[in-house]
Amino acid sequence: MQASCPRLSRLRSRLARRLGLKALAGLVLVGCMALAFGAIAGHVAFATWSFLVDGKVVVATTSAAVSMVAFALAWRVLGWLIAPAACPDGVRLPREAARSLYAMIDQMSQRFGGIPVDAVWIGGDMNAAILQRPRWGWVGPIETHLIIGLPLAHSVSRRQFCAILAHEFAHLACQRQRLDAWGGHLRAWWFRVLDRCIDGTPLLGRGLEWGFAGDLRDALRLARIEEFEADAVAARVVGAGLVGEALVEVALKERFLSEDYWRKVMAQSRLQPEPSIRPYRDMGLGMMAGFRRPMPGSLDLRRWMAGDEEHVPVASFHPTVAERLRALRVRAAVSHGERMSVADACLAPLLPTLAWVFDRAWWEDSRLAWQRCYQLSRPV
Repeated sequence: MQASCPRLSRLRSRLARRLGLKALAGLVLVGCMALAFGAIAGHVAFATWSFLVDGKVVVATTSAAVSMVAFALAWRVLGWLIAPAACPDGVRLPREAARSLYAMIDQMSQRFGGIPVDAVWIGGDMNAAILQRPRWGWVGPIETHLIIGLPLAHSVSRRQFCAILAHEFAHLACQRQRLDAWGGHLRAWWFRVLDRCIDGTPLLGRGLEWGFAGDLRDALRLARIEEFEADAVAARVVGAGLVGEALVEVALKERFLSEDYWRKVMAQSRLQPEPSIRPYRDMGLGMMAGFRRPMPGSLDLRRWMAGDEEHVPVASFHPTVAERLRALRVRAAVSHGERMSVADACLAPLLPTLAWVFDRAWWEDSRLAWQRCYQLSRPV
């Protein structure tokens, strides 16, 4: 499967190759630093023994101190280098537990030439993503993990979910096969190393940051190009109209969750010590009862489209929905057809268990802030 815009594909390939080579150079540089510090530590430690044999106690003490400092530096640099790849965050979904969802994934995989997915995960965020990592963290066969956010599953229909799957498989087909997958792994590894270096040793980190100053700009540009390319390929597979409809639906539901639903959940903290609304357990019902979709072509929809472009950070890895719709050459369309979500259609028997897992994790993170807000809201 090739991108529908050869120029876009060529530009993305050049950027990815350049960033991959620079990432490899950076990793080799950091590895050489670790080896150099280690070699200095070993050489000075051996010299320390010679000084002791010769009775030069003061020199030997100084030499031992230098050896320990060099060893500490080697250990720290090695710690940057072995920064592990991110693991999928969520609940791994066995095929036997969600056969209808796996059937949709398998059908989309066949439409892209049979690209395999090693594992499917349900996450707690409003997104879908492909995560690739070597089997043993830094080396080994590249494994592909598909992560589907439970809020996303509550937000879209089966038709719209097909468009989302097409977009994710387009990333795999065009940008994450064979050497390209290893290039993505090297880029992600290098940025993890750079982050650790900047956080742990600001002086050296600033030097590396200056030396690789253009990498972040190129990475932002590459991420945006990859999104446009994946949209274009998905449009060839399922239709530009459906891709645009899914983009609008997800963006509207995400705004509803962040500006309405989660605020209502957290507003309970001013009235009671524990929530009566469990956010993940009640999310599907909250969508049905609270979400109001704008009419096609309405003033609300036009205002939302304008606000979408105004409030996105300049350094965003994702283009705005308005930009993606313009690239697809489709208008903002609001679905008024199928209402059953993919969560109800494909995950219904698992929803209570999944909701319990994510509600428990959410409460562990939120308990202290919740109770503090409750105490402050009580009358003195």
